[in-house]
Amino acid sequence: MQHDDFKFEPIRGLPEALPKDEVILWQGRPMARRLAVEAFKVKWIMGYFVALAVWRTTVSTTEVPLGSAILYGSPFIILGLVVCAILYGLAWVQSRATVYTLTNKRVAMRIGAALTMTLNLPYVEIEGAELDKRRKGAGTLTFLLPADTRLSYLMTWPHVRPGRITRVQPALRCIKDAETVAGIFVEAAQTRLSQPTVARTTGDLSVMAAE
Repeated sequence: MQHDDFKFEPIRGLPEALPKDEVILWQGRPMARRLAVEAFKVKWIMGYFVALAVWRTTVSTTEVPLGSAILYGSPFIILGLVVCAILYGLAWVQSRATVYTLTNKRVAMRIGAALTMTLNLPYVEIEGAELDKRRKGAGTLTFLLPADTRLSYLMTWPHVRPGRITRVQPALRCIKDAETVAGIFVEAAQTRLSQPTVARTTGDLSVMAAE
């Protein structure tokens, strides 16, 4: 029997029906593989276990033949694969539980696998945005909020800009066609705000909204 944990949502990814003058422009979710790499750091973790395997093999060659030494190091490779598989599973769960939404008035983020919450970021309260482009069109669109806006880094991770703990910056992490999504955001923000200033730098897309 199928079970939909979000069946209560009147609109997918949103806790309530939209007003008549608000429309959805785009919806998406993180790419599980990119999220595993960028947020859960599976490549770094696998590299750590490979380094342990190489170290164990090298040390063992002083006591046993190379073939046996490799066997001594192989458990670290197996353990690394298991850990990375678990982390990829967590990234997949996060991806499936997430819905990012751009409307003509706001950014909405339904996030959280165990504890679900929805962030509503009206364009008039977003001070700026930055696009971090990655390979094959993927990327992360980060939003800068007013300094007095308080968000919990732990509650919103991994849907935030890494390392910005004191001033949390929510983000559309690891999305497909990131530049296209950023363009939709820019156009919607320009329409919503009076006189926004749009600046482009290498690899980044910034939007500064005038008050």
